[in-house]
Amino acid sequence: MILPKLIEEARILSHKAPIAGVDILTLAAPLIARSALPGQFVQISVPADAGFLRRPLGIAEVSRTEGWIRLIYRQVGRGTEGLASAETGTSVSVLGPLGRGFYTGLEHPLLVGGGMGLTPLLFFAAEHSNTSVLMGGRTREEVFWEEIYRPHVRECFVTTDDGSYGTQGFVTTLLPKLLKDDAYDGVAVCGPPVMMERVAAIAAEYGVPCEVSLEKRMACGLGACLSCAVDTKSGRRKVCKDGPVFPAGEVYYAS
Repeated sequence: MILPKLIEEARILSHKAPIAGVDILTLAAPLIARSALPGQFVQISVPADAGFLRRPLGIAEVSRTEGWIRLIYRQVGRGTEGLASAETGTSVSVLGPLGRGFYTGLEHPLLVGGGMGLTPLLFFAAEHSNTSVLMGGRTREEVFWEEIYRPHVRECFVTTDDGSYGTQGFVTTLLPKLLKDDAYDGVAVCGPPVMMERVAAIAAEYGVPCEVSLEKRMACGLGACLSCAVDTKSGRRKVCKDGPVFPAGEVYYAS
């Protein structure tokens, strides 16, 4: 279901940095908070000297009662660097909620995320009472997410490339064992494209339905500019409007 899109002037409630180059931004945006669904995103304005286009950011958490939304993002260019400099109490223009989210009508889903792909999956976990998460990062520092996820999930599995924390390897190192040993009825994944493709293939091997959340450069976020179009089994689709969440078999042909 696609809900109405809103433009809301949102006041910055807090701006924190769990590690260098990553920011947690909490905004007073009661209209968007009321209607947002896990997997959706917003388009947020940035300071004028950092560019004219809004930046797409996944929604990490919401409070429908207190009227705030939370965005977790990495500084990757002028736009997000400019946003990171915005001070508490100032306002930004937010367009959203946008796109199609995850199917959340599962009994025990497994969320699989790498890096900043853990952002939209956090919203899923916070809205579902029986999720487990498998998260990966290059080092222990990059899995700061564990502390954020713990209050929302049944189990938390961690892998690091260098073995500094959790299981050494990638999420795909541990995923086959989890799908073999536990009765997960769905997988939701977001992260680097190579990781998502491999996770989709493993889920298909075990007969577990899988959804992927794609990330593409986009300008309008409304499906007009076509800059985020991708090839799927159903033809060319727009990540901003038809996604960002797709059945894995639509975009990765292993399933």
